[in-house]
Amino acid sequence: MARIFDIIQMPDMGEMEIVRRFPPTGSGDFMIGSQLIVREFQTAVFFRDGKALDVFGPGRHTITTANIPLLVSLIGLAFRGETPFKAEVYFVNMREFVDMKWGTPEPIALRDAELGMVRLRAFGTYSMQVSDPQLFVNKIVGAQGLYETSQIEGFLRSMVVSKFADFLAEAGKSLFDLPSLYDELSAGTKAKLQDDFASLGLNLKTFYVFSITPTEETAKAIDERAAMGAIGDMQKYLQFKAARAMGDLATREGAGAGTAELGLGLGAGAGMGAMMAGMISQAMQAAKAGPTKTCPSCGASIPADAKFCPNCGTKQEAGGFCPQCGAPLPPGAKFCPNCGAKVG
Repeated sequence: MARIFDIIQMPDMGEMEIVRRFPPTGSGDFMIGSQLIVREFQTAVFFRDGKALDVFGPGRHTITTANIPLLVSLIGLAFRGETPFKAEVYFVNMREFVDMKWGTPEPIALRDAELGMVRLRAFGTYSMQVSDPQLFVNKIVGAQGLYETSQIEGFLRSMVVSKFADFLAEAGKSLFDLPSLYDELSAGTKAKLQDDFASLGLNLKTFYVFSITPTEETAKAIDERAAMGAIGDMQKYLQFKAARAMGDLATREGAGAGTAELGLGLGAGAGMGAMMAGMISQAMQAAKAGPTKTCPSCGASIPADAKFCPNCGTKQEAGGFCPQCGAPLPPGAKFCPNCGAKVG
């Protein structure tokens, strides 16, 4: 003979348990007059034949056709409470479930106002509470004997990430501004999620964005942008990249990798090569010019051995050269102005 339950209760529920079914499987044999005990943190949903008949809050309830009117049509008008009937009770945990984690399993692509297309990761926490027990059981739990937060976290996480990405794109902010906007992003994303949670019989109590970080590739792009800003303009930025590529090449081994990196470096640093060629040319011209002296008449710089100034035509007095260092000597000099040797 099946056991008849005259007391229906669920004294304890685990910290992460949202719903527990009584009995765990099948249907229980109840009587009109059975006592339903609902704890302070619970709500009980009474089911028969897969249909929710009523919802009971905290307290001690006697099962009668008065407090569950639908029982009359389900068990028959002639029923006097002497024969058990089959039903199930779902005890719903009404506590707030806190510190539930969310995060981006894959980076989010975002068009940044300053950097172009960037890829970001984000994570945070949220808390929730069952707001409509009957809706939650019907839509999410079904006939399961036990339903925990771990069973819905994956679904909620996907929903959270989708709405967060939408709000982030709508905000149109640069990655550089995001750290100061966590409160705004948290509030905006929470507002977007409220209706989605409510459609499941849940209330999103709190929502927080804790961190938004760029991927490694985006971080490198940020570093290069900072370097360009420090150097000043694009031409110098390309020169900087070429110099860095050639510096990296010098410290690495392997001809194959070196050749590839050298090609990149030379391609990025074409402007640098032209600049270097100009500097070398100027240096060679300066080396060919040799020592000079100043014309006493017009002040022009002229070759040290010139007898006439090519600028004003004034005849130059011969001063000779220092016998010690070979430097040109001004007319009448008794000591070399370059090495200090006595020449007179």
